[in-house]
Amino acid sequence: MIKKEIGIGFLIGLIANSIGFAFCVFIFSILSPQNFNFTETIKASLENDSFGSLIVLGAIPNLVAFFLFIKKNNMYRARGVLLATLIAAICIAISKFG
Repeated sequence: MIKKEIGIGFLIGLIANSIGFAFCVFIFSILSPQNFNFTETIKASLENDSFGSLIVLGAIPNLVAFFLFIKKNNMYRARGVLLATLIAAICIAISKFG
């Protein structure tokens, strides 16, 4: 039961982070002066070492999900969202130093 709740929170955290990441890339592709499309924006962020920043901005919906689960007293799901956020932080560290 506990593992299932943490797994659900982890899945929700990954989905929220993915949606936030895609939204940030979409916004930056619209605002770029070179009129990049979605994949070109990701390639440009990898070349400019700003890919980690996109992941960080994409993790903002995890904050909303975390506090929503805390408010609804779903502590194990909140732990799953926190775990997904930690995995995002590890991905950022790998992209910056790897």
